[in-house]
Amino acid sequence: MRLNRAYIDQALVPGKPFDLPEAVAAHWLRVLRMRVGDSAIVFNGSGIEADVVLRSLDKRHATVEVVAIRDGIAESPFRITLLQGVARGEKMDMILQKATELGVHAFVPVFSDRSEVKLDGERAAKRLQHWRGVVVAACEQSWRSYLPAVSSPVSLRAACAALDSRQRLILDPEANDATRNALPADATDCVIAVGPEGGWSALDLGVLQAADFKGVRLGPRILRTETAGIAAIAALQSHYGDLV
Repeated sequence: MRLNRAYIDQALVPGKPFDLPEAVAAHWLRVLRMRVGDSAIVFNGSGIEADVVLRSLDKRHATVEVVAIRDGIAESPFRITLLQGVARGEKMDMILQKATELGVHAFVPVFSDRSEVKLDGERAAKRLQHWRGVVVAACEQSWRSYLPAVSSPVSLRAACAALDSRQRLILDPEANDATRNALPADATDCVIAVGPEGGWSALDLGVLQAADFKGVRLGPRILRTETAGIAAIAALQSHYGDLV
């Protein structure tokens, strides 16, 4: 039987007890009906996870003790950064959720020429917090122990200037190369760029091409933004990562 898992933002030390966040404690008590002595798994997003035992519990507080620590086993050896044109509402949530499940290492949301979503100030901060919550929940569900970073949304030009991966791909239905031929056989990482609902404009494509992005195709069909990135990630993980 699989144990319950939760993300905990703190150091994990064998033999050291700590209080769970109130939201996690409430979920374990009210939804999962856990009791003192029950076991669970926690992770702090660094790539390790810990077996814990519930030592005390009341309506708002729960204390657990770390009994063992180990490296997570659900991280792909192929590190994918998804440079994603910001999409509306549930579409962006789905992209983040499914890409996390498929093993994406980091997310870089960008505003492009055709972006329909405009965020600034407090609204941008709230949306970023929400996106990170979506990623946390997806890690808990998919048994990942590393928490993918979600950057603050920036302009496409600024995002391209900050990238460090040399392997850069952009989905292009007119490209000659398929994802399985796009990278060296021993590639260990890449950035894949996916446009927003309206796609990349000519201006956007110029920025991406100047930043050495290489076009790849997934097939003859035009995919929506919430589908395209997920399909590309699955194909890349199948050829270069651990999706079998």
